[in-house]
This record gives sequence, structure tokens and C-alpha cells, in this order.
Amino acid sequence: MTQAVLPPPPPGDARADRSRAALVRVPLVIGTVGASALLALNLRDPHSSGSWGFCPFLLLTGEPCPACGGLRAMNDLTRGDVGAALSSNAAAVVFVAVMGVAWVVWLARRWRGQDVPWIRLSKPWAWAAGISMAAFAILRWTPWGSWLQP
Repeated sequence: MTQAVLPPPPPGDARADRSRAALVRVPLVIGTVGASALLALNLRDPHSSGSWGFCPFLLLTGEPCPACGGLRAMNDLTRGDVGAALSSNAAAVVFVAVMGVAWVVWLARRWRGQDVPWIRLSKPWAWAAGISMAAFAILRWTPWGSWLQP
């Protein structure tokens, strides 16, 4: 698959600089939203019961969903406690690390003027991620995976 590449701008071209700024606007807005959410989780501790509401799945079934403990994990990460974050929700820690790398790649490609193909669910890695999350959710409910529960 070939990548569409914009021609490099001439040095010192103000119009090209504005064009580059327009290309990175969306990744920067998404990054700002994500950083703001992490800041909110740092300022309001989700370890207090009900501070961010209650998980409807947990209330209905009594079992943790794949996301249960995710807010506590992000709070622990913002405080630098990776061990506590992993014990709250290991999948959320892996997810935020992967998404952080993906965001940096996205921003870098847009800065260079390269096209960024949209994610397709037919990609093998997307299927692997979905199957891994399903396995994580099911494993949490078994006696062998009880250590994964928040």
C-alpha cells in the first residue's frame, strides 16, 4: 500500500507553516482532551467509592467489566505508581501505553505531511486486541484470574 505524501514546503514559507499547523490541529486537540481527562483523574481521586459514579455492569451482575478499575489505574499512573495501576486494571495500563505511542506516531506523521490511513477492523492486530480484551474480561471472572480483579 502506497502512502500519500505532501510535497515538502519551501523553507520559511508562512503559508506552509499554517498548513502544517492545520494538519496537526486534530491530534493536538485529541491529546489535550486526553491530558485533561488524566488531570481530572489526578485531582479527583477515584479510589473513593462513588467519586466518579458507579459501574452499571458491576451493579447489575456483581462481576467486574473489562474497564472496572480503569479510572483507579489512570489515577495511579498519574501519581507514578505503576504497580498499583497494574493491580487496578492491567488492560487499561497496556491500553493507555499503546494509545500514547499511537498518538505520537499520528502526530509525527501529520507533522511530516503524511497521510494517516484510518484503522480498519480487518487488520489482524485489531482482531488480536479485541480477542485479548475478551479473554481479559473472561479471565477476570475465573478463579485463576482473580488476581486481575480490581
